[in-house]
Amino acid sequence: MMTPPSVSTHAPPYLLEVDSVRKEFPGVVALDSVCLRIRPGTVHALMGENGAGKSTLMKIIAGIYTPDQGMIRLRGEPCRLTSPLDALEAGIAMIHQELNLMSFMTIAENIWIRREPLNRFGLVDHAELRRRTRDLFRRLKIDLDPDQAVGELTVAGRQMVEIAKAVSYDSDVLIMDEPTSALTDREVAHLFAIVEDLRSRGKAIIYITHKMNEVFEIADDISIFRDGRHILTDAASNLTRDKLINLMVGREITQMFPKGESKIGEVVLSVENLALEGVFSNVSFELRAGEILGIAGLVGSGRTNVAEAIFGMTPATAGTIRIDGKPVRVDSPKTAMAHKLALLTEDRKETGLFLMLSVLENMELAALTDRYVQGGFVAQSELNGICATMKNTLRVKTPHLQECIENLSGGNQQKVLIARWLMTQPRVLILDEPTRGIDVGAKAEIHRLISDLAAQGMAIIMISSELPEILGMSDRVMVMHEGRVTGTVDRADADQVTIMRLASG
Repeated sequence: MMTPPSVSTHAPPYLLEVDSVRKEFPGVVALDSVCLRIRPGTVHALMGENGAGKSTLMKIIAGIYTPDQGMIRLRGEPCRLTSPLDALEAGIAMIHQELNLMSFMTIAENIWIRREPLNRFGLVDHAELRRRTRDLFRRLKIDLDPDQAVGELTVAGRQMVEIAKAVSYDSDVLIMDEPTSALTDREVAHLFAIVEDLRSRGKAIIYITHKMNEVFEIADDISIFRDGRHILTDAASNLTRDKLINLMVGREITQMFPKGESKIGEVVLSVENLALEGVFSNVSFELRAGEILGIAGLVGSGRTNVAEAIFGMTPATAGTIRIDGKPVRVDSPKTAMAHKLALLTEDRKETGLFLMLSVLENMELAALTDRYVQGGFVAQSELNGICATMKNTLRVKTPHLQECIENLSGGNQQKVLIARWLMTQPRVLILDEPTRGIDVGAKAEIHRLISDLAAQGMAIIMISSELPEILGMSDRVMVMHEGRVTGTVDRADADQVTIMRLASG
């Protein structure tokens, strides 16, 4: 355990300082002589493409990684952080992009783990545990039951629990890595109120996000990273969106939503009165070749559930699915794939990736069908060649295909998952939050890929919580509210006001 730093009679101008930190992984320099200065009572945003080094630096500050070179100073004093417990005891807490909660435990147990109040018999005092959690939730205005199992919560609910857990340590430095990726606008406003309270009490918040509007709304200072190097730190008031993007990517991005004109063909997929008991009902739509159908709605509207029902992950309890006009029963993902359907799931870590496997193994997984497996033997050399082509086409940044996928940035992991499904040569591609947690450069690349696939005749369903993405990429937008379709709007008539009115019921 580290010794708490001594308190100076004169407070240093910076609460946290990073000096010339370097970190290498096999084949990759993640951080190259990086410096960073964080002032108390401020929100300091870190911006950069996936793989720029932001999360690696934060994991060093949080004690998860040890730097190869360099020094960290906390409150003006050098400190060595060799574990997350060291960081917590020093006053540094981190909310991870990949939520680190235990699903089988209650909310209260997750928040106070290793800090549980004990009774006189040395056992956990559950009544006191609940009381502390209620007090914390009352202060943060979070409406959750402390006794509810975390596994029963939505992604947004788990995110709020992570935020409450980090705040419960009363740390001086709070690191937030993509904290709003699964939150509604109302929940984002709630989070910002919590951040403002922390800032007013002299806490330093390090805020990592890819959402430009959030940065200019909440940040005091902004640091830009590119290719493992610190490029610039400046006051948010001195920067513009365009300047920020240019500094992040080192190039001009002329079109975020390169929606080309596609020839809209015949109906490929039609859904009539589809329902999943207690979740959604009477969902009907048609999807044509070359069309991008956007599905919009607030968290909990049933968008993802509809996608999972079409793909057979949770088979529908009523309704009809037709492919090329013929009714089909899709009762499993295997059946869906046989009908040339593909689904990129919402949560790449939870339901998409096998983190301990290689890039190659993750990419080829869905393609291990009769086409590449004969007599129990895999045509590995052919698969290797196709995977290499996919890696180059989608510009996946990895030293080689044998690299463990856990070591890739979020954007590159997402590209691997898209490649996985493209290798199955689908006719209908369902994309659930395809650019969540992805930097602005990778987003533009994925948007261009989606547009190109539609131009080639693929029928695409795109679910997104980001209205600019929905409006920029969709030929039509279907809007859902509380498990029902509230309207479908053509591209020419779609705007944020119309979509939000329908999404609100």
